[in-house]
Amino acid sequence: MTEIFRILIAPLVWFVSFSAIYGLHGVLCETGPGAFEGWPVQRVVLISPVLLAIALQVVNLWMLYQPRFTAPAGLLRFVSRAGGWTGLVATVWTLFPVVALSACT
Repeated sequence: MTEIFRILIAPLVWFVSFSAIYGLHGVLCETGPGAFEGWPVQRVVLISPVLLAIALQVVNLWMLYQPRFTAPAGLLRFVSRAGGWTGLVATVWTLFPVVALSACT
């Protein structure tokens, strides 16, 4: 991994997942209601990409702590790991409403 890739991967994964999931949310809200064993179809379809986005951030953070993928000691290591934690927190924080709140109004 190059240093710039280590620093930017977590925010980029957050940006792509946030945009894709909320875009999918809008498309699903336009298609109309449905039910899947008591759960709205929109919620069932949206939970999978949210969990995938969180899993990608966790794997990225895990890789940033592995000797094979970590940055050289110093500021680069700190910034890349801080970016990893920020990406994970941002992903959970911004995608939580998709899972927890009503799907469409």
